[in-house]
Amino acid sequence: MDAPLTDEDLSTAVSGNGPAAEKIYRSLAPQVLGYLKTKGLEDPEGAAQEVFLTVFRKLGTVTGGVQGLRTFTFSVAHARAVDATRSRSRQPQLAEYDPDTDVRTSASAEQLALTGLGSDVEWLLGALNPDQREVLSLRIIADLPIDQVARIMDKSEGSVKQLQRRALAKLKDLVMDSQVGEAR
Repeated sequence: MDAPLTDEDLSTAVSGNGPAAEKIYRSLAPQVLGYLKTKGLEDPEGAAQEVFLTVFRKLGTVTGGVQGLRTFTFSVAHARAVDATRSRSRQPQLAEYDPDTDVRTSASAEQLALTGLGSDVEWLLGALNPDQREVLSLRIIADLPIDQVARIMDKSEGSVKQLQRRALAKLKDLVMDSQVGEAR
């Protein structure tokens, strides 16, 4: 096993010493690669290479010795993982259409309710808080599953379920109140 990375190795690498830079890479690369793999990146090896290109380009700006270098390296790795996730979420996943497995055969109760309300939809959605509106838009209009909505909104799946439940309950109350008002 290689000797642990030292502040002296870092200083030597900053001055342009190739073997010291290689020691930094060999010391941190397996952990960075492991971290990126846990993030589900399509190409974690490529992302790790990008991380180290950035780290070595900015090596002279790192403060805090070896611990500062580790923090900086994993900050860059995290940023690359977030960028890759955002990029992947913007690119549709193409799949061959198979009508036998298409489960979209009938409208949901929420869709029927929104369709039946017509022009009142904007007023009703306006009565919800922004997170509730967003959840309903992503779940009903975009037809996304809860896990994807949670990722998009940077919330837990449980939080998304609660927002959806509360939004639908509030819409139900609003619709019921408006029907009672019309009946009078």
